[in-house]
Amino acid sequence: MSAFDEFEACRNILESLLNGVCVVDMQKKTVFWSDGAEHITGHLRHEVIGRSCVGEPLLHCQQPGCEFCSEECPLARAIKTAHPVESSGFLHHKSGYEVPVRIRAIPVHNPHGSIIGAVETFDVLEQSDVNRTEKALPGSVDNVTGLASQAQTKTHLREALSAFTERQVAFAVLRLRLQGLEHFRAAFGPDAASSLLRVVALSLASDLWRTDIVGRWADDEFLVILNGCREGALPVVRERLRRMLANDSIEWWGERRSLPVSAGEATPQPGDTAESILDRSRKSLDQESQWLTRASAAGKKPSSGS
Repeated sequence: MSAFDEFEACRNILESLLNGVCVVDMQKKTVFWSDGAEHITGHLRHEVIGRSCVGEPLLHCQQPGCEFCSEECPLARAIKTAHPVESSGFLHHKSGYEVPVRIRAIPVHNPHGSIIGAVETFDVLEQSDVNRTEKALPGSVDNVTGLASQAQTKTHLREALSAFTERQVAFAVLRLRLQGLEHFRAAFGPDAASSLLRVVALSLASDLWRTDIVGRWADDEFLVILNGCREGALPVVRERLRRMLANDSIEWWGERRSLPVSAGEATPQPGDTAESILDRSRKSLDQESQWLTRASAAGKKPSSGS
């Protein structure tokens, strides 16, 4: 009998793989969690085994934060259709940010041919390297988040505006603000504030296209330049990012800590300058920030597209 017929030998091989391996039963409870899965998600075996995969460790879908993944995730589809499924989506890292992954799910059969669960492998998709070439330039990178600095982001904005003026290349600007960051820093300390900023920065850098630019614009703000994005598509991108960032949090003093995010937007118009676009994005952001503050004081939950 081959040594590979031994169950433990095969198990040890699977556990040592660099990509994540997860096995679930028909109730979608996790029965196997590899070393690679621990590394990619930050969740250890004892935190996952025996729990439903629907939740924080294994949230798979095309849109971050999707509330319907329990019916449409690759594992559910593999079990339902009895066929392998490939997809891409997001995992929630234990630290709070989203990890873009490539997913493959395969139904598992018993000796009688009945499906008894599914096995899934996942590996991290290469993140956007928009800012990677700028790291050698002094003053081009924000020290806290590793994103483009304000000066470098403004240079990219001027380049996008020049392409729009000369060749009508569309672009849009999103301005994102962490509401209450100053109070958060005062309450939990500068390390907690920096950690949350890095989580948000990583989520943004992971989710945007390679051609997009994201930079640290102010202490509590990020500026996103969506190259090629037309005005009609901007609300969809805005809400996708907002939903994703709503899931971002850090664990601090034994509890999950997060902040609401407000979003302003602007698209170029004939005769625009970088300053005029930035001014419109600031006014849009201030308007939503004020609405969120009033809604929070009134105990209301902000609605999509507000």
